[in-house]
Amino acid sequence: MSLDIQRRDPGPAADAAFDDCDMPPLLQRILRARGIHSPDRLIPGLAQLPSPSLLEGIDEAVTLLLAHRKGRVLVVGDFDADGATSCALLMRALPWLGFTHIDYLVPNRFEYGYGLTPEIVELALQRRPDLIVTVDNGISSIEGVITAHEHGIPVLITDHHLPGAELPPADAIVNPNRPGCHFPGKSLAGVGVAFYLTLAVRAALRDLGEYEGGAREPRLADLLDLVALGTVADVVPLDDINRTLVHEGLRRIRAGRACAGILALLDVAGRERTALVASDLGFAVAPRLNAAGRLEDMSRGIECLLTDDPDTARRAAAMLDDINRQRREIESRMKEQADEALAQFLSKASGELPAGLCLYDADWHQGVVGILASRIKERFHRPVIVFADEGPDDSGARQLKGSARSVQGFHIRDALESIATAHPGLINRFGGHAMAAGLSLPESRLEDFRRRFADCAARWLGDEAGQHCWVSDGALDGEAMTLETAMLLREATPWGQAFPEPQFDGVFELRSHRIVGEKHLKMQLSVPKSDKVVEAIAFNAALDDWPSGSVPAVQLVFRLDVNRFRGEARLQLLVEALRPVTDIHQT
Repeated sequence: MSLDIQRRDPGPAADAAFDDCDMPPLLQRILRARGIHSPDRLIPGLAQLPSPSLLEGIDEAVTLLLAHRKGRVLVVGDFDADGATSCALLMRALPWLGFTHIDYLVPNRFEYGYGLTPEIVELALQRRPDLIVTVDNGISSIEGVITAHEHGIPVLITDHHLPGAELPPADAIVNPNRPGCHFPGKSLAGVGVAFYLTLAVRAALRDLGEYEGGAREPRLADLLDLVALGTVADVVPLDDINRTLVHEGLRRIRAGRACAGILALLDVAGRERTALVASDLGFAVAPRLNAAGRLEDMSRGIECLLTDDPDTARRAAAMLDDINRQRREIESRMKEQADEALAQFLSKASGELPAGLCLYDADWHQGVVGILASRIKERFHRPVIVFADEGPDDSGARQLKGSARSVQGFHIRDALESIATAHPGLINRFGGHAMAAGLSLPESRLEDFRRRFADCAARWLGDEAGQHCWVSDGALDGEAMTLETAMLLREATPWGQAFPEPQFDGVFELRSHRIVGEKHLKMQLSVPKSDKVVEAIAFNAALDDWPSGSVPAVQLVFRLDVNRFRGEARLQLLVEALRPVTDIHQT
């Protein structure tokens, strides 16, 4: 059975907008397939970014902030990388803008949960703030804002998550996804919203004459290293705005113009700063930063991003690296348990999984359930929610906390809202995006919820449940399969969510193969219609279906990768999917 592959349509081969540039035809083809028909649209540039004034509520937010410029401003963050970078950005930017008393508070996810809860406000009161500013959270924190107001504390919410039917009664709200907001960048990460807020504050100070008479304006672009990291880490779509922000941040990091913490995290992850790409932030830096919030306290990660001392940064990065190793060990054990549970379910269900999966184990770690949900989703190509024990509520009833990951065509937050509306009391609270969400519910309602969720997924996905189609940029001939092509594609632009890195498909003669690292498949392949031989690797290869006899060829979906070993760069095919071909003449 062949892999299900759909090739992107790049449109007409001749595109007048590319006529006056020396961009290689292959890259032009790839960009046209992603809706880029002009080189100017690839990276529009900072000057072309939309104005902060387009954000609904930005004027009220700036007025509120400036009224507390000499007061005590408390930034309340979130416990993931987007929240950490958002918090670090304001902690760095506000003093540049003349704020004198800035502090931050990041909730411990195991004690206080997510968002500006009443409990967090009570904790914040110990800092005696004059103003609370949320970053990457708050849009659903109705009770928390009310609690703050009861103590006479105004609240400014900056967030990017989808709002519910009712907005919190905050003194100002900046969120591109709030109703009535005409800002074109609906996909800003929380750190992007925070960055835009600082731009608006600087613009207001400029209008007030703050920088006349030779006073130096703060260079807020120096914070784009944090913006790039948070944007990539939160896996938001790389539209024109986010692609520009990430590109400019990467450019600064490559040049060494980044905070000491990011440089130290790159070093401990073994990534070369000068060759940095967006995926390095997503797969090397972000997990180490996220590990602090998943297992311990995200303030450890924020402090790494705030220090300007290289030695302190190195020690903080090493500690985060150790925490991340612990996270991987926990995740590995949980994955083994989840695989066993799924195998038992399959044996009872005649091999058919429900359209939406819910898994729970009382011993699973709250901080790792999101990663586990992602892994299971990637394997079974259907929406997944993984639950952990949250402990008893005030009545003593056991509560569960879940992390959800979804697939294209199934808006996970809307699905949860649909279930909550149809079955009041089934879900305690929820929030999130189209592809990821969080929720909590009573343990006693888990089986009921599991059925409702599976039914909802079946209705919304239909026959597409569990199906996965690999999207390809087509085949590559031997002439294009070079290290130079791999370098070109790697460095052309930031690739990421909704602007995917190029991947290709083809059938190759299998010259040799071996297992490395116990579970990775290393291959040598002959490129069709050429005398070229290339190396390929399939990480965590599923070899259960590998034929016992001769395998003359393999069908692959792959990316071109630059494999650096002992200072030498070599071409390598990074395999996303493979199928052994027992009869090459039938392909």
